[in-house]
Amino acid sequence: MSTAKQDVEQLLNRLPDNSSVEDIQYHLYVLDKVRRGLEDARTNGTFSQEEVETRLSKWLAE
Repeated sequence: MSTAKQDVEQLLNRLPDNSSVEDIQYHLYVLDKVRRGLEDARTNGTFSQEEVETRLSKWLAE
């Protein structure tokens, strides 16, 4: 797994040279959310497709 610094370096290298500070902040925000989500999935596990459909069907049926 790469470090946060490595991920940011890769992100900056992929963005166009004319990216605004707001563009960079948005991409950093998304990168952080993805990293946190992956860590949460490793720590707490994930749901199967069937479990997700069952849980969502309760919300969608209302």
